[in-house]
Amino acid sequence: MNNMTAGSSVTDESTPRADELLRTVLDSAQLPSLPTVASRLLTLTAREDTTLAEVAELVSRDVALCTKILKVANSAFYSFPQQICSISQAVSMLGTSAVQSLVLSFSFMSMNRVAQGSRFRFDTFMERSLARASMAKLIAESLCLEDVEEVFIAGLLENLGELVMACTVPEQYDKVLDKIEGDPERSCEAEVAVFGMDHCFIGYEVAQHWSFPSRFTLPILHHHNPRAYDGNDEKVRQFVRIVYMSDLLVNILYTDNPERYHARFREEGAKLLGLTSEQMESILQSAHTAIDQAAVNFGLQVAHTRPVQEILQEANIRLSLLNLDYEQMNKQLIRAKLDLEHLTRELREKNELLQQMADLDGLTGIYNNRYFQQALDNELNRTIRHGYSMSLVLADIDHFKHFNDDYGHLVGDFVITEFSRLLAGNLRQYDTLARYGGEEFVIVLPETTLEQAAAVAEKLREIVEKAVFVHQGQSYRVTASFGVASVSGSDELVPQNNDLIKMADDALYVAKDKGRNCVSVHGERKKKWFRVK
Repeated sequence: MNNMTAGSSVTDESTPRADELLRTVLDSAQLPSLPTVASRLLTLTAREDTTLAEVAELVSRDVALCTKILKVANSAFYSFPQQICSISQAVSMLGTSAVQSLVLSFSFMSMNRVAQGSRFRFDTFMERSLARASMAKLIAESLCLEDVEEVFIAGLLENLGELVMACTVPEQYDKVLDKIEGDPERSCEAEVAVFGMDHCFIGYEVAQHWSFPSRFTLPILHHHNPRAYDGNDEKVRQFVRIVYMSDLLVNILYTDNPERYHARFREEGAKLLGLTSEQMESILQSAHTAIDQAAVNFGLQVAHTRPVQEILQEANIRLSLLNLDYEQMNKQLIRAKLDLEHLTRELREKNELLQQMADLDGLTGIYNNRYFQQALDNELNRTIRHGYSMSLVLADIDHFKHFNDDYGHLVGDFVITEFSRLLAGNLRQYDTLARYGGEEFVIVLPETTLEQAAAVAEKLREIVEKAVFVHQGQSYRVTASFGVASVSGSDELVPQNNDLIKMADDALYVAKDKGRNCVSVHGERKKKWFRVK
């Protein structure tokens, strides 16, 4: 077995051999185990034809997990207009990726098998892990990636190896903690000195043992040295670099050398991810609120996170005060107070601007799932008041996973963006188009009957089929499947939001079952669906 470390190797003959220690860790009764639901969910969501109903049925088997997911789904993080009362409804409204992220996150956060008396502090470790996950997601959103939920998981699992070693070989790991003395950059060196391998390698091996996909395992292995990843998978490369950058961000917030990590974050952000100064500034300004919101969502009791700007300014003040007399110190403190008040006003204004942007999807520029849920609720209420008909259309780009695998995610993002523009250009001004998640889009059609909505969907299907997407001189074609559902305000019983979404999703599943590139209308599977012969 190769001794894969972050740049160090076995130091002397007394250090246990890497393969022996690895067997000890993997065979230990104290090794945290991945819960059954989380393990099966990874397998289930890897299938392209997985339905929302299958995901909901699997997650519903764990009552305690369901309770936690419903708590987050009803939190301010999602801000849905109505109460979510079931896992089926949560899966329908959040989407598969978000639910998978929540399941794996809660599973990871329950892995507390640290021995009593150990110097390792599980609560602190989990607080930092959640902070890294939040920062990874924030960076991914700034880059307009579609896989932000998976990036969140990769960031959360980043230091899995530390937890594993603290649980399985606690006495030896206490020696590592003695050597680190609060400096996170010394952790790998100290671990290699004690074990002959570091937490990056241990975490990577355990994640592989749990059958995690490479987009999760390789960021664990390379999160201290992203340039060591030499594979050809661009998605994995991005995950590795984002997770590395999230660690720098967290070190700004929680170490005694924020200036050093701040300088590295700006330098590496430009080199590794191509982040602009404006993007990095936006990330730094939002960091503390993102972490605090995540802590509330996942039920962690943590101290309020201070803004990066305040931390850096305080660090600069500390440096400048070293050479000042009392009078100069007083003036400096007054000036600093005024600067902080000005900074607070600027942050408030920018947070208001970010709130305005919260309704738009970062990649396509159209509305996001959050806005769609509110728009659907408003339109249903209007439909009931006036007795109108309204319809909902779910559109899904056919075989898009294979398209990404064949041409790469950059081309895939381009096609998703152009696909959304194509749909938007062929809808009425008062129709609502939103990105439901991934390659799925949803359209709210006010004052539209089922027959009219089916005709609209068929028109859109034909337009997509004929469209040629040209990117950097290369031409690409895709097709799409459509599911249509409708309600009438004059009906005695009008479906709720999640019921209407499920009706459209069921119709979309029928369209896929019929061979894709067609329109299916809910409730009329046998006698009414459109398809190109």
